[in-house]
Amino acid sequence: MTDNKGQISAEFLFLLGVLILIVMLSVVFVAQEYELNIAMAAARNGATEGAAALSGGIYPEDTFREYSTSKTGLLSPYSVEIINISYADLGHDINYDKKRIQFKVYAKTSQRFNSDELVSIGDRINYNLRKSLAVSFNSTASTNKLYNPVFSSHYVYTTANVKWV
Repeated sequence: MTDNKGQISAEFLFLLGVLILIVMLSVVFVAQEYELNIAMAAARNGATEGAAALSGGIYPEDTFREYSTSKTGLLSPYSVEIINISYADLGHDINYDKKRIQFKVYAKTSQRFNSDELVSIGDRINYNLRKSLAVSFNSTASTNKLYNPVFSSHYVYTTANVKWV
């Protein structure tokens, strides 16, 4: 009998199975890369916001008092430019059972600040970077008031000191 009634060949079933397997594996990889892309975009946004808002920021009373007495240059408008933002994969963090990613911001300023003032500016930039990450991943409830560290589905994010160039 030579019927032409819908028998699917074994080669076609094998090809279909391999394609499904490839798609499933690539979805996992793409999801993690997508998460890192969101993190990088949020980091850029937060660092830029932190650099722009430094002179017009709302500070806690003790911070404002410190700035008013010993860091007066931080209260007047100035220019900070974000040069680059990079991240490094620091491997698996056993405390959180996630990969640890550390962001590093490279910045420059057109005004002269002493090292303590640069540290304060860098802290503000890193704070806004981490806050932007926490808001982007909707993880503000799972971190502390300094947003350190910030969590997402696959990663835990921290920041290194700002590098002044």
